[in-house]
Amino acid sequence: MRAARHYWLGVFPHVQAELAVWRHRAEQIPDNVLRAAAFDALTTKSADLEGAVAFAVFAPPSIRRNVVRAITAFQIAFDYMDSIVELPNRDPIASGRSLNQALLVALLPGAEHSDYYRNYPRRDDAGYLEGLVRTCQTAVGSLPSFTAIAEPVHRALSRIVAYQSLNHGDATGSYDAFEQWAHSQAIQGTDLHWWELGAAAGSQLSVVALIAAAGDPKMCPERAAALEHAYFPWIGALSTLLDSVIDQRKDGAEGQRSLIHHYTSPQETAKRLRMLAAESMTAVLPLADASNHTLLLAAMAAFFHSTPQALAPEVGLATRAVLDTMGGWTTPALLFFKTRRAFARSTPAYATKATLPLS
Repeated sequence: MRAARHYWLGVFPHVQAELAVWRHRAEQIPDNVLRAAAFDALTTKSADLEGAVAFAVFAPPSIRRNVVRAITAFQIAFDYMDSIVELPNRDPIASGRSLNQALLVALLPGAEHSDYYRNYPRRDDAGYLEGLVRTCQTAVGSLPSFTAIAEPVHRALSRIVAYQSLNHGDATGSYDAFEQWAHSQAIQGTDLHWWELGAAAGSQLSVVALIAAAGDPKMCPERAAALEHAYFPWIGALSTLLDSVIDQRKDGAEGQRSLIHHYTSPQETAKRLRMLAAESMTAVLPLADASNHTLLLAAMAAFFHSTPQALAPEVGLATRAVLDTMGGWTTPALLFFKTRRAFARSTPAYATKATLPLS
């Protein structure tokens, strides 16, 4: 209940203000393809943003607005990149690598911009991407413990850039480079499939968690490293694969490649996600604020299980396995999401998607 109060009173109003700014900026983009990609990131991926800014709930009130601004700018840029790199172009790997350099620069206060669109056939965005990068730079630079999280953030961002560059295949449609790179991410003592490692590396949640942690004046490099190890690989893999489970029918209809398709059956998918959920719950236990991260994990699981897609047997099997593994933590969140979605269906003026993964 305390987290819910902090979200609605101390986070949600700031998020709405930031979104209004970026919607206006998106409207000014001259290139119609880039403009459509920007609005796709702001609308169809809105659940990603609301899930990301939920981390700001646990930041000190005095610094919470800057945490929200940093996470919002980073997440919008991340989703914008994700929308753009899925579009056809001559060299997907080169364009993905140069475009996603924006994410690295965004978390390097004072760093100069590069030509993010240099390998992409379109570039006329009226400064939209640079604006997101500058806003994130300024906001994270103001956080009291940014230096403590700088190294693990850079490692996480380097993984994301590689994932976003390789995951959509090369110019010939081959995914061999992605598979080889994913194998290189293997972590001693874990028994993860290569696509699970790739999913973990591609998740932005470790970056978002670290940005929020930088708002804590007591954060130190040791705590930041512990946070990174909790989110990579376990929580990162779980979040990416849950999203892939939910989108598998849509991806199939659109001819998009899905990481979930590497599993041999819905039963294997559910078994592996159950394992990832259990490891994720264990991974947060050593953290100083373990209960906060357990709450966010449970809310994430409840959110995915409450989606309409989870009514499909093969989807619900996996989301229910995750939900059951997390136990009673998910009960209030699941009740909230189901109530919110029911209200949305009965109220035309209300948002058509229930997107808040924390209540």
